[in-house]
Amino acid sequence: MEFNGVINVYKEKGYTSHDVVAIIKRTLKTKAGHTGTLDPEAEGVLPIVLGKSTRLADYIMAEDKVYQAEIHFGVTTDTCDMTGNVLMDNRPVSVTKEHLLDTLEKFKGEINQIPPMYSAIKINGEKLYNLARKGIEVERKQRLVTIHDIELVEMHPEYARILVSCSKGTYIRTLCEDIGSELGCGAAMGDLLRRASGAFGLDSAIKIDEIKALASEGRVGDYVIAPEEFFKECHKVYAKEEALKFIRNGNKFGVDLVEGMGLEQGQKYRLYANNQFIGLYILDESGVFKPEIILADLSTL
Repeated sequence: MEFNGVINVYKEKGYTSHDVVAIIKRTLKTKAGHTGTLDPEAEGVLPIVLGKSTRLADYIMAEDKVYQAEIHFGVTTDTCDMTGNVLMDNRPVSVTKEHLLDTLEKFKGEINQIPPMYSAIKINGEKLYNLARKGIEVERKQRLVTIHDIELVEMHPEYARILVSCSKGTYIRTLCEDIGSELGCGAAMGDLLRRASGAFGLDSAIKIDEIKALASEGRVGDYVIAPEEFFKECHKVYAKEEALKFIRNGNKFGVDLVEGMGLEQGQKYRLYANNQFIGLYILDESGVFKPEIILADLSTL
């Protein structure tokens, strides 16, 4: 069976994001891809795109994220988290709740981050973490990210737990280290849990073993979210028979070849043909429908 859609996986500790993709491919015997990596020791929401919906990966990666993270006070490491080699250890240190709350406020809004060396960003074709493992450090450009909100969940003498809502591209490890610098004592990230990635949350995430069990029972399809669900805000239009030859070839076609009410130039629409969702099309300024993303097997039309 060829799957087409997204399955919300709960990535457990010990798996890389690529491990999860490989397991899904083997288990479901279908094309698959992830929508933004999670570190091996991190856990939580990892939407996996299946079949034609692998084309959705960039859309989902662009969505905001929600993380729960531990900040360990008084220690810094080469990876910015507690799995790395310790660079500085001043523990125990005293951080008051009031000082921490004041500091967290400073990180709300748009901030600049320097990506950590232990990251999957490529420079001159090589991933930073490969360079870091060789003991090579290179200059990284700052990137602008947005912290929509940051809350203190728990406060302990040695560490705190925070909840962060942020834009794509935010490194929570870097955020923890930068908070530690602002506190004046240094800090490194402990446990990390991704609670949400766009519309996907923990409440609907399922673990690898559950997916394997569902696959053996032939019930995985019940947990695959159809690609059209990601564009609910876009109105539907229905292709006429005369439009099919253009759709099959991925070509644009005139507005006269669809049925739909109140069409507006510059707007995006969900296109259906022969009772099948085809993909997202935009009605351009010349009154022509152009494909933005095709999410169906056009050979079945």
